[in-house]
Order: sequence, then C-alpha cells, then structure tokens
Amino acid sequence: MTALNGLRVIEIGTLIAAPFAARLLGEFGAEVIKIESMGHGDPLRKWRKMHEGTSLWWYLQSRNKKSLALNLKAPEGIDIVKQLVESADVLIENLRPGALEKLGLGWDVLHALNPRLTLVRISGYGQTGPYRDRPGFGAIGEAMGGIRYTTGTPGIPPARVGVSLGDSLASLHAVIGALMSVLRVKTGQGDGQVVDVSLVESVFNVMESLVPEYAMMGHVRERTGGSLPGIAPSNTYPTADNAYVVIAGNSDPIFKRLMMAIGRADLAARDDLAQNDGRALQSEMLDAAIAAWTMSHPIEHVLGALEQAEVPAGHIYSAADIVADPHYQARDMILDATLPDGAEVMMPGIVPKLSHTPGQVNWQGPALGQHTEGVLGELGFSDSQIQRFKAEGVVQ
Repeated sequence: MTALNGLRVIEIGTLIAAPFAARLLGEFGAEVIKIESMGHGDPLRKWRKMHEGTSLWWYLQSRNKKSLALNLKAPEGIDIVKQLVESADVLIENLRPGALEKLGLGWDVLHALNPRLTLVRISGYGQTGPYRDRPGFGAIGEAMGGIRYTTGTPGIPPARVGVSLGDSLASLHAVIGALMSVLRVKTGQGDGQVVDVSLVESVFNVMESLVPEYAMMGHVRERTGGSLPGIAPSNTYPTADNAYVVIAGNSDPIFKRLMMAIGRADLAARDDLAQNDGRALQSEMLDAAIAAWTMSHPIEHVLGALEQAEVPAGHIYSAADIVADPHYQARDMILDATLPDGAEVMMPGIVPKLSHTPGQVNWQGPALGQHTEGVLGELGFSDSQIQRFKAEGVVQ
C-alpha cells in the first residue's frame, strides 16, 4: 500500500513545475496521467543530456506516469479530458493563465463535471494581478522573488543557483496545496478548489526575514558569497587538497568546540566572542583563523576533526561525490534503473521517507503515447473507436 493509493492525477504541463509536482505525487502511489501534445510531446524529452535521443531528465521527471498523447485542438480531445476529469482527484497545469479557459476547460466547467476535483494552477505570477498574463519561467521567478539578488559574490552580477530552483519550489508548494485541498475533500469538509501557485511567490516564500528587515531598518540583503552575515562563524573554507568545506560554528557552545578543534583556545576563551552578536562584529577575523587551519589540512582530516568535535561541517559535493557517498547509498538515495534499450543508469531516490507507506519507482519516463490505448480503454472506448481517433489525429 502506498500513501496516495487510489488518487488520480491529470497532468497538463510541460518542462518542470507541473511535471515535477505530478512526479512527486506519482512516487507515492497516485495514478498520474500525463497529457502530452502529439508529435514531440513534452519538450523536456529533448532537454540537457540525452541517451539514444531521449533526455535523461525525462526518464527521472516522468517516472510512474502514464503518457496519453492527445490533440487538445480537436473537440474529441477535449471530450476525452472531460471524461478523465470526472474520475480525477487533481488536475495540475502550468499553462499561461487563461489557456485552460480557451480550451473550454475553465474552472467553472471542470467543477461542474466533478465538484470534488482540485485544480492546481502553476504560473509565473499567479492567476490574478497586473502581471498575470506575462510569460514566466523559473529563472524569472528567482529574479523577482528575491533569491537571485542575494546569490553570488559581492561586486559581480547575481549568480544562478545551479538548478531550476524557482520551478522546484513552485512544485513543492503545488503539492502542499493539492494535498491540503484533497484532505479537505476526503474528510467531507467541502468540495475541491483552485490552488493558485506563482513561481515568483514560491521563491519569495523562502526569503526568510528579507521584507521585515527592509521595512523596519531599511536593510537590503546583498550578495555575500559563502558567508552568513550577522551569524558567525559560518562560511565556506578551502582545504589543502583544493576541496571546500562548509562549517557552521555559530551557536555559542559549538563555537567554543570549533576553536578548540582548530587550536585556537585563545579565541574560545574570549568574553567578547562568547555570543553571536560579538562574533558577528569580528567575523572576518574568525573566518581568517578558520581558513588558516582548513588550508593546512586535506578535506578528510578537516571533516574528521570537526566530527569528533561535534561541529556541523560538510564537504561541498559534486555529482561524483554524491553517488560515491555511503550515506546516500544506505538511505536508498541512489537507485539503479534500466532504460528502454537495456542501459543501466543511476537515478535519485525518493524523498521523504515514510515508515509505513514508502514511495516507489515502478517505471521510468514512458515513450510518447505509451499508455494512450490503455487509458482510453479504461474510459470505455472500444478498440475500433481508439483506432478511429488515431486515424483522425485525435490521439497518438
């Protein structure tokens, strides 16, 4: 038994935000029917590194999903969506605001077909407001949500985090909203509702005390590299073997243990450094002392000494470091997968870990339209009707 067994999810989305949200639900047992455009399907199939013509990201992002290749410009295609909606719990989409309505699938139509349906809508700026009609990607959400401004090194242009963080944060908020709405429906507290998720707002929601600091004190958070301004010591430090370690010695007792571990008992004993406010005033001096120690030792020595001293520290990992790490392996965070041509590949495991109803991977991302006949057959269409749909360009 899985946590979301019996939940039916329809995905009308491409690339990252809606598909990632649907993937998370599918990993915990929801039946996810992904509606793709005919011909080429989701553009993610051709993004980044590919194997035999298909993106490796696709195989991950679409695992456990059923692919229904459907022509949404054909009336019969819209009718098929409506029939799916009648038995669905959630519909997730990341089209431009108003696009569903142009297809004849606005909230009024969907709610009338199935009052228990939850409609999750992910867009750049949300379904309302003066920017609602602007195109939005995760990168723009990161820019306008505040995180790009604070990311990188002072004096140079803001940096990208390294992954599509804006999309992923929107996906997580979408899943949270979907499950809250579904719980309300399943417990008899009311009908389904619209979950309105904005890429910009999803990023903004994790920006800590950014706004009150500005509103009360006129303080604007700036780029600070690897340091944590106002909280010391916490930074990224180089080691003798050209690695980097993040050390967080910012609680009072941890700071003292850190200073003893690096041979600076004199700093551990100073009254003006006993609490964070005093240390924050002298963060540069403390960073220099710590860096002098880390740069004189290889990464394994640094990590071993800090673990023994019970100081939080971590090696900044590359992909190679992650797949070789025994803790990742022990936690089933690196899974072996087989692609359609028989090639073996590693894939990320499932998060979170549930003790009684854990998630699972049943198959990797499917071929375009791989489940079209099966899905239509479950809706009651005969083989002859399905073949007619194919001949008329309604499905693939």
